[in-house]
Amino acid sequence: MEFGLTTFAEITDSTVSPGERLRQVAEEAKLADELGLDVYAIGEHHRPDMAASTPEIVLATIAGCTKTIKLSSAVIVLSSADPVRTFQNFVTLDLLSNGRAELMVGRGSFTESFPLFGYSLSDYDELFAEKLELLLALRDGQPVTWQGRFRPSLENATIYPLQEGRPLPIWIAVGGTPNSVIRAGTLGLPMALAIIGGRLSAFTPHVELYRKALEYGEHDPNTPLAVHSHGFVFSDERAARAEFLPAYRRTFAKIGRERGWPSMSDGAVEELIAPDGALFFGRPETVADKIIRLHELMRIDRFEMHVAHVDHALTMRSIELFGSEVAPLVRQELAARSPA
Repeated sequence: MEFGLTTFAEITDSTVSPGERLRQVAEEAKLADELGLDVYAIGEHHRPDMAASTPEIVLATIAGCTKTIKLSSAVIVLSSADPVRTFQNFVTLDLLSNGRAELMVGRGSFTESFPLFGYSLSDYDELFAEKLELLLALRDGQPVTWQGRFRPSLENATIYPLQEGRPLPIWIAVGGTPNSVIRAGTLGLPMALAIIGGRLSAFTPHVELYRKALEYGEHDPNTPLAVHSHGFVFSDERAARAEFLPAYRRTFAKIGRERGWPSMSDGAVEELIAPDGALFFGRPETVADKIIRLHELMRIDRFEMHVAHVDHALTMRSIELFGSEVAPLVRQELAARSPA
């Protein structure tokens, strides 16, 4: 099983500039690489409280200060992007990093990019479906002839730079919409399932649906499956409850005000922390046990912990514990359970 970290380059302190926050993200990725974690992923957002509007540029910087870690988006909002340019950007990143780039695309849970780039939310799903079709055509072979509704047609076009050594890995990120799960499976694409709230076990039907869709599409049943959840690893619970949980609640309270969600109660937070809850908050042994339970439920191939809500120093400490203690504990337990 692979272990990864994701970030939106959240700015949690008004005294930290976007430039400083992006440099902190590079430091966090470098630490993840040194700890032997497998993936570092950055999500695209166009908001004042999130600094990474162009993940591929940040990932290219990280490529220069890391050695082995895979570099991924989390996600690129493909619906409001140009698939040709996106493909070029990530192939370039792949070449620069000696084959470490991955492209994760999604429809976007935040929608600021749609008016910014001149798209209508009324075309939300149709945009994604068409642009994904073109993106996969570019990955699968050149030259490409293609025609669609939302961008100019391509006629026998070769897109440079060319891929080297392998096709660019393309993942679909989903937030629990069944149609998105089915699309990932029928296309045979690796899927990252975002579990941000609720109970882990409530998402097992999505995993079963994905594997049925893989079978229906006659694709490899071992196509990778990842889960993405928020988390914070600590050694001092009292300090963590004082530092992380209020910041976590403030984040979701802000998003909730934008979307009409109710405030998160004390009881709701405790349910998220519980063994079947979506928040991976605890000492290393607790978080490791929760990931093992998640693996038992879903047979996942990758777990990605979203690191956010607190300052850089606390984030670095959580990353250190995740890489040096949590990941080894899970690997050891899973290895002991695997057939000889």
